[in-house]
Amino acid sequence: MDINLSQCFIAVDDHDKALAFYRDVLGMEVRGDVGFEGMRWVTVGSPAQPDVDIVLEPPLADPNASAADKAAMAELLAKGHLRGVILTTDDVDATFEHIRAAGAEVLQEPVDQPYGVRDCAFRDPAGNMLRFKQPRKG
Repeated sequence: MDINLSQCFIAVDDHDKALAFYRDVLGMEVRGDVGFEGMRWVTVGSPAQPDVDIVLEPPLADPNASAADKAAMAELLAKGHLRGVILTTDDVDATFEHIRAAGAEVLQEPVDQPYGVRDCAFRDPAGNMLRFKQPRKG
């Protein structure tokens, strides 16, 4: 049996700000932009991984959700408690400098981890944690 990742979902509160980050800063390509019942889903992905999509979705993609539920999800998103994604790069230090120069919130500067990677972390415009890693050399 061969099982592979196809899609992951990241909640965002402003799709235009998210696009400016994922497309313009990270270099992802836009693969879809769909509206439905006043909500929006934008699919992006790395050109190097055409079979893996990241779907930028509303924090609570339920048109029947209560105002209290919507407010609770918005609060969790603002605190960065909803999603986290780990991406790989061939040069974590250069990636860090590029993303920092674009103004993203730094959570962790590049560091060698004891589990064999060098990584760094940022928040996207919605508050989600994104980690960028590369295998440590020798």
